[in-house]
This record gives sequence, C-alpha cells and structure tokens, in this order.
Amino acid sequence: MKHVRTVLSPANLMTLARLLLAPVLFGVVLEARDVNGATWAGFMLGALLAATDYFDGILARRRGTVSRWGAFLDPLADKVVVIGTAICLSMVGRYHWVPVALLALREAVITSYRLWFARRGLAVPARQSAKWKTIVQGVALLMAVLPPLSDADVIVGLLLWLAVAFTLVTGAQYLLDGSRATSTTGTKSV
Repeated sequence: MKHVRTVLSPANLMTLARLLLAPVLFGVVLEARDVNGATWAGFMLGALLAATDYFDGILARRRGTVSRWGAFLDPLADKVVVIGTAICLSMVGRYHWVPVALLALREAVITSYRLWFARRGLAVPARQSAKWKTIVQGVALLMAVLPPLSDADVIVGLLLWLAVAFTLVTGAQYLLDGSRATSTTGTKSV
C-alpha cells in the first residue's frame, strides 16, 4: 500500500467536497425552521454527504493509497457535518441542546486527542465501532430532516439518544486505547 503525502488525492478531494458542502446543508436546515428542519432538499443533501463519506474510503482503498491527510480530514469532515447539522436542528427546535452538547463535547475531546498525536507525526486510526457510530449519527440526522417524520418527535429523539450513546462509548474506547492505537499512516499496526 502506497503512503501519499498530498491532500490532493481523489479520496481526499471527495472529503474536502464534503466539508465545503456542509454549510449548504446547514443553510437548508435553518431555512426550514417552520417544519423543524425537515425538507427533501436537506434529506437529499445529507444522503449525498453520507455517500461521499462511504465512497472516499472505497476510493482510497482501491487506489491503494493511505494518507495522513485522509486519516485526519475524513473524521474531521464527519464531525463538521454531524455537529453542524445537529446544532442547526437544535436551533430550529428539532433537537434538544443537551444531547447535541454531549455530541459536540465528545467530538471536541477526540479531535484534540487526534491533534495531540498528529503533532507528533502519528495518526489514530478509526476504530470499526467509530465507523458504526458515524452511521448511527448519519441515520439519526437523516431521519430528523426526513419530511414524513417532521412530527415524529419520539422516534427522532430516540435515534438522537442512540447516536449519543454510540458517540460516548466510542470516545471512551479511543481514550482507553491510548497511544497503543497510533501509527504514522492512520492504519492499524499489528
């Protein structure tokens, strides 16, 4: 497997596109304030961003390239999309602020943790459980903006708390792993 040092690999460009499209999603959710942020435009854009998260990983693996930039940018893009959208949903009254604050706190702690290792030339690889966490978060957000569920507060709330539980558990796993989980490439060392 090749290790690339450039941010301009095709997979990384897809991740950067996700970061650039995130504010558009935020605007769509905020604009739909009168329907709790639930719009087909928000749902479709959210689904597109989720697809780029899936396909950038496939693209990187197929090309046989691993990048420290990718190992950093991909989870950062996930955090920006998830936390930004959750904050917007809180602002329009769809989500309560407590679970959103818990999501944001975990993501801030883990991002700081990753940055601490990155400054030492190491990357903390994504755990399989963290990949599931991202899926659960994405489903919770997509269901929150899905128009047929605009009045399904109980379902949307339960999905949000499920995402919070996954988020906190995986955060604890990262911290418990400590420096054993680091590598210079962002892939797990054996």
